[in-house]
Amino acid sequence: MRALVHEWYPDARRIRLVQDNLNTHSAGSFYEVFPPEEAHHLMEKLEFHYTPKRASWLNMAEIELAALTKQCLDRRIGDQTTLAREIRSYERKRNRHGTRISWRFTTNQARTTLARHYTDAKQSS
Repeated sequence: MRALVHEWYPDARRIRLVQDNLNTHSAGSFYEVFPPEEAHHLMEKLEFHYTPKRASWLNMAEIELAALTKQCLDRRIGDQTTLAREIRSYERKRNRHGTRISWRFTTNQARTTLARHYTDAKQSS
């Protein structure tokens, strides 16, 4: 996070992070690792957005990353250039073949299951 704020996006007024609900993904973790002044500075630049715990898109992303790991990254790759080339090749092949995830979680099921996460949106409309 220090590199994100100071090196990658030093001129950004705000950096929005989308992340899961892992217990270390909180402001408190910064204060455990950094001096209070630095933790405060990082927190002023970062804005956390948490995914719903039962987010279907997250499961799809995890499925795709698992496929990448098993089908492409299942061996030692010696350098970053080769790694990038292998991943690009894998991605082109999957896109060319139109590989899809057979997802059975329908929109209606999502509305029912995730309704409690969207109470604010319902109230404001």
